[in-house]
Amino acid sequence: MISRTATIVTVVPDTLTSSLAAALQAARKTRGLSVSALAERAGVSRAMIAKIERGEAQPTAVLLARLALALGMTLSELVARAEDGAGRLVRAADQPTWTDPASGYRRRTVSPASGRPLELVEIELPAGARVAFAADAYPDVHQQVWVLDGHLRLQEGETVHELHVGDCLQLGPPADRAYGNPTDRTCRYLVALTRR
Repeated sequence: MISRTATIVTVVPDTLTSSLAAALQAARKTRGLSVSALAERAGVSRAMIAKIERGEAQPTAVLLARLALALGMTLSELVARAEDGAGRLVRAADQPTWTDPASGYRRRTVSPASGRPLELVEIELPAGARVAFAADAYPDVHQQVWVLDGHLRLQEGETVHELHVGDCLQLGPPADRAYGNPTDRTCRYLVALTRR
């Protein structure tokens, strides 16, 4: 069974923590939502959202995806807003990273800021780590996953895909998904996302 737990932990220094807080707050205000309205839409407490927006807590990947969905965005779009870049070229040294405090899942946005038809995201999943997303986390997004290094166990609903270096999987219709690394070394994979 895929876990839908959405927790936060104390802030861990990260290149995107404060900018994610500002991007979340700006997206909420742009949509004319109060903290209470966003909390109701996302199914999380007002106190949790307030802590995240003040930069006092870092959300997990699962919680961030729920907040993004409640704002009518994907996780990638929300993170891209935090990246504050509008150019066509993003140098490797300037590609922002974000680390999920619960799993150690590390996300690096490779492509320039959102608003483009294609987004490229590199993920590093530590040995033994697993991160799960509910089916509604990416409702209108087409995704392909390409394994760059290591072994990725990707569960889509009841189907489990064992992916190795060079394997590329086109994800199916929205389903609960879990990304796991059953090995003792880091797994790296690229996710390409486009709007359906």
